[in-house]
Amino acid sequence: MTKSPTMSYSILQRVLHWAMALLIFFNLLFTDGIEQWNRISKRGGELAASDAFSANIHAYVGISILALAVLRLILRKVQGVPPEQAEEPAIARLAAKVTHALLYLMFFIMPLSGIARYYFDVDTAGELHAEVFKVILWALIAVHIAGALAQRFYFRTDSLKRMTSGV
Repeated sequence: MTKSPTMSYSILQRVLHWAMALLIFFNLLFTDGIEQWNRISKRGGELAASDAFSANIHAYVGISILALAVLRLILRKVQGVPPEQAEEPAIARLAAKVTHALLYLMFFIMPLSGIARYYFDVDTAGELHAEVFKVILWALIAVHIAGALAQRFYFRTDSLKRMTSGV
């Protein structure tokens, strides 16, 4: 049985997209607690309760992002996604596909590397997480947003509406 293509993302897919966006921005912007924990843990010092709380929030948000990413992949498989925009040039469609694949990869790499550092004391994972992967994720977010804006205002497709209003 062949599933008919969906013309828009489901409400749950859209909610998960925007919830993850908020959680990702939260963890990218508010890193003081986890950075303080990292500095103190490397020196073997005593961690203040407020620093431990902030570090735990960062960790729990990261774990939530990982769980939501798994759910998003399941929903993509079960509910499908809208077809590519035929009005866009092939290179733009390829760029969108590559960017989305790399974003999904980062949805797993970032939390898993953070978990490796925070819970299993793997310093290399923490360094990659905070220095390399973070920069890559910011770059991918910038490309993703620029692509969405290009789809809306340059190519004049409804891609952005499919992830906002569901039209």
